[in-house]
Amino acid sequence: MKLTELLLDELEKESELSRRALELVPAGKADWKPHEKSMIFGYLADMIANIPSWVAMIVTQPELDVAPVGGPQQKREPMNDSGAFLAALDKSMTGARKALRETTDQHLMTGWRLLAGGKVVIEASRYIMIRDTINHWVHHRGQMTVYLRLMGAKVPALYGPSADDQRF
Repeated sequence: MKLTELLLDELEKESELSRRALELVPAGKADWKPHEKSMIFGYLADMIANIPSWVAMIVTQPELDVAPVGGPQQKREPMNDSGAFLAALDKSMTGARKALRETTDQHLMTGWRLLAGGKVVIEASRYIMIRDTINHWVHHRGQMTVYLRLMGAKVPALYGPSADDQRF
C-alpha cells in the first residue's frame, strides 16, 4: 500500500469519528469552558472541524509560520452550531483529500517546517507531520468529548460505545 493511500484511509476513518462528535455540538455554547485555564469550546470544535486543512498545507507548502512577526494572524469567523462545524469539516476534508491524491510518496518523504515567530518549532518529513497532525486531531476530539459530557450534552461512540451511543 502506498503511503498516500495509508494516510488517506486514516484521515477518512478519523473524519467520520469527528463528524459524529461535531453533530452533537450544542448551539450557543461557543464561549463555554470547564475551567478558567481551559480553551473555549467553540475554539476546540473549530479545531476539530479544520485540522484536516493542515494536511493540505503540509503537502502543498514548504512551511507554516503560526505567528508571523509583523504578519497577519489567522482569523476565522466564529461558528456556533453543528451545521457550521460540519460544513467546515467537509471543506477541510475536501482539501486534504485533494492534496493527498495529487502528491506522491516521494514528496511526502521531503522535509517540512512549522515555525512560530520565524523560529523553527518542528522540522520533520511531511508524512511524519501528517501522522502527528492526525494524532493531534484525535487528542483534541477526545478533549471535546469531555467538554460535551461536562456541559450535559451527549457523547458519541468513537472507538467503542458511550453512555449515550451504543454503536460499536
